[in-house]
Amino acid sequence: MSVSALTGVTLVIPAWNEPEAIGAVLDEVPRHLLDDILVVVASDADPTGAVARAHGGYVLIQRTPGYGAACWTGVEHALNRKAEIVAFLDGDYADPPADLPKLLAPIQSNRMDLVLGCRDLRRHPDALPLHARLGNGLVCLMLKALVGTPFRDLPSYKAIRGTSLRQLDMQEMSYGWTVEMLVKAARNKLRISEVSVEYRPRLGGASKVAGSLSGSLGAARKLFACALAYSAWRPASIVSGQ
Repeated sequence: MSVSALTGVTLVIPAWNEPEAIGAVLDEVPRHLLDDILVVVASDADPTGAVARAHGGYVLIQRTPGYGAACWTGVEHALNRKAEIVAFLDGDYADPPADLPKLLAPIQSNRMDLVLGCRDLRRHPDALPLHARLGNGLVCLMLKALVGTPFRDLPSYKAIRGTSLRQLDMQEMSYGWTVEMLVKAARNKLRISEVSVEYRPRLGGASKVAGSLSGSLGAARKLFACALAYSAWRPASIVSGQ
């Protein structure tokens, strides 16, 4: 599991049914930047786990279903091992692992607490379907109206300081995980920045959300509901009057 000499950084990769992609993803990860690479799968029956192990990933089985639950499984493991920074990357190959330094540097230099790897579609415009892009844009507009922060994207590729992640008290175990994180980060006045990363076509299979219009519509409804629900959240220090 340990891949370098104590960098303080753990990478969490939620990966369900991604056996065609996960090997290529792990082969591109800049391992010298990381202490641990955690690949989270839904069950032992998922062939993704065996491929991940063969390519040097440490496999975790999530206890409950959901994208947020997969992320949280990795977070718990990372924070229990005193990770100073936790990065997230999907296992479908769409986000380039080689861009990880762009996300880590602003946190490591103590300029930022949360860095978002916003998807740049200029080279591969068809990598994210139009309906998914429209839904993403609408949710970002809603977040600006609710919390006043203009987000460009709702990316799965991101990195956050471990102490900041603890403060957010993450609860969402579904696809609303990223929306909850962004809303709470804004409410908690974390230092947030966005960097562009080239978004690529996925390797094999279809996206669980963007791969179909019905999937995108269902996800959009969930994201809107999460944005509304978590917009009322306030950090414990504010609630207690500190």
